[in-house]
Amino acid sequence: MKIDESLLRRLWPRGDRRVAGLIAGTAAASESVFVRFGITTPTLAAHVMAQLSHECGAGQEVVENLDYTAARMMQVWPSRFPTLASAAPYAHDPRALANKVYNGRMGNRAGSDDGWSYRGRGAAQTTGREGYARLAALTGLDLVNHPELLIDPRYFLLCGVADFVACGCLPFAQADDIVGVTRRLNGGTIGLAERKAWLASWKAALTEAPVVTASPPSPCIEAPPQSQTQPSPPPSRWSQFVAVLRAAFRRS
Repeated sequence: MKIDESLLRRLWPRGDRRVAGLIAGTAAASESVFVRFGITTPTLAAHVMAQLSHECGAGQEVVENLDYTAARMMQVWPSRFPTLASAAPYAHDPRALANKVYNGRMGNRAGSDDGWSYRGRGAAQTTGREGYARLAALTGLDLVNHPELLIDPRYFLLCGVADFVACGCLPFAQADDIVGVTRRLNGGTIGLAERKAWLASWKAALTEAPVVTASPPSPCIEAPPQSQTQPSPPPSRWSQFVAVLRAAFRRS
């Protein structure tokens, strides 16, 4: 399986907006990455690309945006920010907010800058030190010390597909079960309608093929003429009997 650059540009028309060369790099890596992780059919590739398209906003949201208002923080993290007063100190301060909501979990150390360093990033929006370390083991890239490699055009698809597989999505993709795929990757079904729309688009794109229809016969080609002499039907038993009698009378 391979994703053609022209196809990716059609489905991700602003995919190079955040990272220059992202589309070309993703397309160039697609064949080797898909082979490496057993993505061998259009259906599997469609499930992978549908989920990644949603997670990274078709290449436009490759790093998590944590520039929130206090009111929005109360909606996203109601248990952490039950009041406007509790959220206000972190409003429009992405780094402080990342460390507040992500530190102390997902392998991030309390009192560190891990929440910010390992915020959602890449094609699958990998989050947390543990997530980055898991992908480092799968890809051979030093993502813990160099988290920016997750959005490097050379490794963008590699990291995204590795995360997809590591989350246990592949069996559900093989069963064409988008709800199961989404739950494994997302932890819930957030954005399911959009993911379904992406899946339909990718399935259609990856299975496109020229339609070959039978052409009508050329008017200049004539059918071969039938023989003018038609074979006679075989004689009936009665006619054979009459012929025998006639021959006997002739001999008498």
